[in-house]
Amino acid sequence: MVERHRILKDLEAGAAEGVYSGAALVVGFKGAVVFSGQAGRCTLDSTSPPVSEETIFDLGSLTKPLVTTLALMDLVDQGQCDLDRPLEDLLPRESLKDKASIPLRYLLAHTAGFPDWKPFYRRLESGAWHGCKQRVRDWVLKEPLIYPPGAGCVYSDLGFMILEWIVEAQVENSLADYAEKRFFEPFGLERTFLFQRDRSPRFPEEAFAATEHCAWRGRVLRGEVHDENAFAMGGYSGHAGLFGTAGEVFELAGMLREHALGLRTDVFRTETVRTFFKRQKDIPGCGRALGWDMPSKRGSAAGRFFSRESVGHLGFPGTSLWMDLEKDVHVVLLTNRIHPTRENPLIRAFRPRIHDCIMEVLGLTQV
Repeated sequence: MVERHRILKDLEAGAAEGVYSGAALVVGFKGAVVFSGQAGRCTLDSTSPPVSEETIFDLGSLTKPLVTTLALMDLVDQGQCDLDRPLEDLLPRESLKDKASIPLRYLLAHTAGFPDWKPFYRRLESGAWHGCKQRVRDWVLKEPLIYPPGAGCVYSDLGFMILEWIVEAQVENSLADYAEKRFFEPFGLERTFLFQRDRSPRFPEEAFAATEHCAWRGRVLRGEVHDENAFAMGGYSGHAGLFGTAGEVFELAGMLREHALGLRTDVFRTETVRTFFKRQKDIPGCGRALGWDMPSKRGSAAGRFFSRESVGHLGFPGTSLWMDLEKDVHVVLLTNRIHPTRENPLIRAFRPRIHDCIMEVLGLTQV
């Protein structure tokens, strides 16, 4: 193991400084776990259990790369989808109108022209949830585009709501069932799942790190999805709803690493994974890969030392995953920084700080 004490000290400092009540961190180098540790508690209550290897976190927008993008990577790999096929060839809907010609690639790269977010949940009557997922999808299609497809790049939850719909149309099954049968069960991920509001909880409340006190629902959330639109759409959609542990997120990331490096080809072809991990330079203003973010030149959440062609993603509750294939490092950081309120910006400085610490400990500071 590397200088465990230095990384753990930074992780514990995050709890002491109020960045989060609890966190879990796993670091991989050349395929091996070189650090695994936790800090803090599952809630701010001093009697709350400490975060452990089995603590389940709301992963927020890590749902985008680890479920929705993973499913589409699978469909592209099998030849069921083409990245440049337009929506009119992918969705069973006649009301696409100005969105009919948008290719799958643009949705994955956040360059389709959709707005970033809309509070659709406020339009829905609480308790009258039947058919809400399709109603929200129809509202998304009616939203005016904020720029011509391919002419800009705006990170958009709405685009990933549509991507979930595309997966369902192609596999004739729910995204939750597809992900469970295709990825979570085969890889032995027992504590990774998409939250479904109409199903009994898999785990007791104590198994989860708490998130925000939700004014809309009138309670502190623990074991139910934080994202309001995802909750209204049944508990998950293509943009949010995934739960999991740091270790199991690390396993998914490790699987992708091995395929990207050509060390295995049993799930995906290396070429397919590499295609999804590639920066979309041909789209004006796009600094993203397909379903994945990439480090910005300045102020990246991954810190100063991850390679420019690294891929990663953030989750609003305080989660992140970064993979640097060039230096062969991948880092999973799960926190509940929005507990008890989202009005806590401290994670912005903490994320790059701890990633820099990790790279310094590994001796990988050459840019």
